[in-house]
Amino acid sequence: MGAFPLALGAPAILLGLLALPVIWWLLRATPPRPVRESFPPLKILAQILKKEETPDRSPWWLTLLRLVLAALVILALAEPVWNPRAETLSGKEPVAIVLDNGWSSNEEWTARKETAERLIADANASGALIYILGTAEKLNADVGPFDAATALERLRALNVRPIPVNRSAAFDRLKAVLANVKGVRVAYLNDGVDTPQAATAIKSMEGSGIASVIWYQPSIAALSAIRQVENNANGLTVHAVRSDDSRASGGITIGAYDEKGRRIAETGLVFRANEATGEAVITAPYELRNDFHSLRIDNAPHAGATFLVDDNNKRRRVALLSGSEADQSQPLLSPLYYISRALEPFADLLRPRNAELIKAIPELLEQKPSVIIMADIGKLPGETEQAMVDWVAKGGTLIRFAGPRLAGNSEHDPLLPVNLRKGERSLGGALSWKESQPVAAFPDTGPFAGLPTPHDVTVNRQVLAEPAIDLFEKSWANLADGTPLVTGETRGRGQLVLFHVTPEATWSNLPISGSFVDMLHRIVTLSRNTGPSPQDNGAGASRAFPPYLTLNAEGALTPPGADAKPLVLKPGETGTVSFDNPPGFYGVEDSMTALNLFKPDSGIKPLVRPELAIPVTTARYAVDESVPLRGPLFGLAALLLALDALAILWLGGHLRRRFKTVTAASLAILLIPAILAFGPSPAHAQQNDSKPGDQTILDAVNATHLAYIITGDRAVDDISKAGLFGLSRALADSTALEPGEPIGVNPETDELAFFPLIYWPVDPAAKMPSQAAIAKIDAYMQQGGTVLFDTRDQDAAAISFDNSSTPANARLRDILSGMNIPALEPVPNDHVLTKAFYILQDFPGRFRGSQLWVQASQAPEANKDRPVRVGDGVSPIMITGNDLAGAWAVNASGAPLLPTIPNDPDQRVLAYRAGINIVMYMLTGNYKSDQVHVPDLLKRLAN
Repeated sequence: MGAFPLALGAPAILLGLLALPVIWWLLRATPPRPVRESFPPLKILAQILKKEETPDRSPWWLTLLRLVLAALVILALAEPVWNPRAETLSGKEPVAIVLDNGWSSNEEWTARKETAERLIADANASGALIYILGTAEKLNADVGPFDAATALERLRALNVRPIPVNRSAAFDRLKAVLANVKGVRVAYLNDGVDTPQAATAIKSMEGSGIASVIWYQPSIAALSAIRQVENNANGLTVHAVRSDDSRASGGITIGAYDEKGRRIAETGLVFRANEATGEAVITAPYELRNDFHSLRIDNAPHAGATFLVDDNNKRRRVALLSGSEADQSQPLLSPLYYISRALEPFADLLRPRNAELIKAIPELLEQKPSVIIMADIGKLPGETEQAMVDWVAKGGTLIRFAGPRLAGNSEHDPLLPVNLRKGERSLGGALSWKESQPVAAFPDTGPFAGLPTPHDVTVNRQVLAEPAIDLFEKSWANLADGTPLVTGETRGRGQLVLFHVTPEATWSNLPISGSFVDMLHRIVTLSRNTGPSPQDNGAGASRAFPPYLTLNAEGALTPPGADAKPLVLKPGETGTVSFDNPPGFYGVEDSMTALNLFKPDSGIKPLVRPELAIPVTTARYAVDESVPLRGPLFGLAALLLALDALAILWLGGHLRRRFKTVTAASLAILLIPAILAFGPSPAHAQQNDSKPGDQTILDAVNATHLAYIITGDRAVDDISKAGLFGLSRALADSTALEPGEPIGVNPETDELAFFPLIYWPVDPAAKMPSQAAIAKIDAYMQQGGTVLFDTRDQDAAAISFDNSSTPANARLRDILSGMNIPALEPVPNDHVLTKAFYILQDFPGRFRGSQLWVQASQAPEANKDRPVRVGDGVSPIMITGNDLAGAWAVNASGAPLLPTIPNDPDQRVLAYRAGINIVMYMLTGNYKSDQVHVPDLLKRLAN
């Protein structure tokens, strides 16, 4: 209908509007029934006058009402649609719907599926056969042809895969299926990200029986991913990439998570204008960096935003080489003895089987070590020296120790971080003017930053570096006189490190100190693994790593699916993501290999629509915004019909007192169609029979009651009530408190001041509380009440990396965002809660593992005169995820309703004790901390 956003499914029905004049005439000819009134004094006249009387005409407003009602019915039968969508497909030719369902499709997957559903509806209207194909599915997946119902089922079964799309295989599969089908129309719903061979795959549609193409392509300007991390001396460098067509500057936030999914560090990364790559450094201590298990871009729900950090960053293979043979009778004098003792706890040590360096070094390089340590080795043979230089440039770390051989080498050595003076410097001897030198404090900018200064270490002999402009920058550790003790330099992707003393305790007592272990540990930790080691059955043998955890479409780690297969790797390979090997961790718990979606050289390039010889139509993804008006028009007509009935009853004089009941029932029956037409879709909220009324509030004043928030989910509310009932029984059995029946409350309408503790089971499926309810809860906490929030998601969070990304935690953040929440901390070991009634170490519920968070109290030094840590009062908020009510819940006979996980009777006992401690803490506050003052108080009273 032109630019007017209204369409009619049956416009011929509008011809019925021509009957409105006839309806008007009929209504005028049949006026309503006249009102009969009795007037006894004129009864005799009524018997005399027998002339029949009728009203002249019906009221104009009643006639108008009926005309409007008839017009509404006619319009409703014409099936009007507001804001109708344009029909994309027409004709009976077959339709092939190709969807990119790779990793980058997750953010717009809903719009993509709705677009495909509209295409299926158009094809169904014309009776066309439908083919459905995902470009990240198995190659043998059924493509069709399908009817509309089967195509919808197939479409709804398609999910986003955390892998790249395989357009070449997908279009080859499509061409094979359509080999004998002509005039096919292809709708390509792509993700906008280019892949290798994409242009060739798309152009292959020419000449294959495909008649036309509808091209859907989204914008990927906001798409970003992590492609590489580097554990350097000063921090963890994160390399991120975004779309090549992004022109404006922008920033992202990257969080680092440990093995349990806890966020332990973060950094901001800025993309400069017209640049597709960026990098940022997470400046955290190396011990903390060793705990990094994954990195994730905030607010980016796709697999490319997660980068997995495997065990290669935690344990290294270290090769040991020495310039002299070890004396078996005196092992303490062996050049590698103290190095081996220092590295064995956290590194795999490799030793050559051949003493000749020209054979030993290639042998060690084949085993892909992260670090090679050479003790007092001078000049290497030419072939091995170049092999070592190449190994360092590719990421290896070479650590060298001085000695007589290195001090006597006068040639330039490319495997040293600094140029050395020939000979050695002697300190503290009879022929020396200087005494032995202590070690100075480690520089704040070097890899040893943060290590304590080894005041007990002295050096009496060393090799000296030639003066140079960059010598200060290369000095990682110095002596008190400023001469270097350890120097280092970055070469390519690797590092060269030199200890200017021997590895045995002849030139210095450093090797027998604890600082030596810390320094070696720090250097080895900062190195990078150069590849998996070969198996014992020979170099080049493959090794299979079973899937351990894999990424899902949102970038979260989950148990592997049935389609995941072992990852087979040869030495030096890192693996490629595929349908059989999605990104994730492969191996076993003690040794895992990370398979990431992006490689160090990966990029995000926009997909360019190729020029095709067949017609191509560009379309856009859009949600269907059409609104059928048939239902609302019928509902409005039903309402007018009800008004008409009321008018007839009124004009007929039937709305008298004795007919009120019948009239009300008739009105209710007549209004049912209008209510069904205009009312919301059926969604029946569960009513809880324990909602407090006036009598319940009066009872609450006379006894202590535990309360819980009514979520509207009957199952959740029943468990909350049963849990607090079980806790109340435990309190009555163990303490002097005898609580009344638990009471469910609605924070928006009920008074909360009667309850010392309110248990809130956070249900992500429940309706979000209103601002008024949140404000009321906030005021309740500010005035002395305590709310125990229980997300009940510890079991679900245990298999996820991001504990804070569970739906319950997200809902809790939304609730707390509108409140004045104090600083929180896990319950300290010396908190009153741990000693309020029972002595407790943790607060388990149905699950175990989630900490109980309370208001942060004073620092321990502020409470040195008290046996426990306290604050000014009771914490107004507590947060846990252990499902306390699930552990407390019992039936009427006292039997538990739900098992604990793990199923341990002692855990339920501890859960009850945790609940008793919480209630005692609520009622008595910090009285336990004040017991230390009892003697002083008694003494004052006696005086």
